[in-house]
Amino acid sequence: MNPQRPTAWPAYPAARRNPREQRDRTAWIAPTVATVLLTVLVPAAAFLGLLSVMATDSCGTDCSRALTTSLTLIHGTLFFGAFLTHGAWVTAWALPWTRRWSALRIWTAALSLLPPVFVLILVFTLPGA
Repeated sequence: MNPQRPTAWPAYPAARRNPREQRDRTAWIAPTVATVLLTVLVPAAAFLGLLSVMATDSCGTDCSRALTTSLTLIHGTLFFGAFLTHGAWVTAWALPWTRRWSALRIWTAALSLLPPVFVLILVFTLPGA
């Protein structure tokens, strides 16, 4: 056994790594923007979406089909969209912070915003009773 011979290979130099595998210094921006927007959008969507049931107060059980369909879509999006929003938001933060994952990180951060925005659009465009 030669004492001058290393027992393990030296680490691969950072300068020779693939550029897509280098650390992305701007990886925090998309999840942070999504987090800030979600802190405003989620409470607004939940409050207005749950308050939208009062749109049926004037018509009782004889509401138009368009109104009941919109209300069903709002409440379904509030429930199932919460899972999508939370999953996409966690994924945007949990992806490795390398350049390889930057596009997917931006897309998942944007995807986390879609359900609350969709609920707000539906609430503000409710059809007449």
